[in-house]
Amino acid sequence: MSKSEDVNKIVRQWIKHADEDLRLAKHAFKLSSSCPYKLVAFHAQQCAEKYLKSFLALQKVDFPYTHNISLLLEMCSAHAIWVSDLTEAESLTPYAVTARYPGKDIVSKKEAVSAVEIAAKVRKAVRESFKKQGIKLSNTSKRKHTNL
Repeated sequence: MSKSEDVNKIVRQWIKHADEDLRLAKHAFKLSSSCPYKLVAFHAQQCAEKYLKSFLALQKVDFPYTHNISLLLEMCSAHAIWVSDLTEAESLTPYAVTARYPGKDIVSKKEAVSAVEIAAKVRKAVRESFKKQGIKLSNTSKRKHTNL
């Protein structure tokens, strides 16, 4: 396997995990009783984080193990102009921990909906960037795998 194939495999893995997070976040709204909005926001944050990491992986940029969306956006900005359109994604960073610890777990429905919308925006921006780079990604709604 060439280095390029290795990178493509890693990018596919990041995208698969990111799309699973977003799919789960959206599905949670369909729960018939008390939707866990903190978990919706958590998975939205994870989606955005993983999409940004997939972009960095494709650029062959070493990135730290972090949930800090601001840092990831800053790292992406050296390789993409679209980052300036995603500053609102920085608001997702706290959701990486709110679902994990008691006392910091209050997330409203409005906040959860906003988190999902922001994650979808990050997803779209990264996927459009991949497309402009000539990378074909599958866009099926049930299986969100890439065709790198």
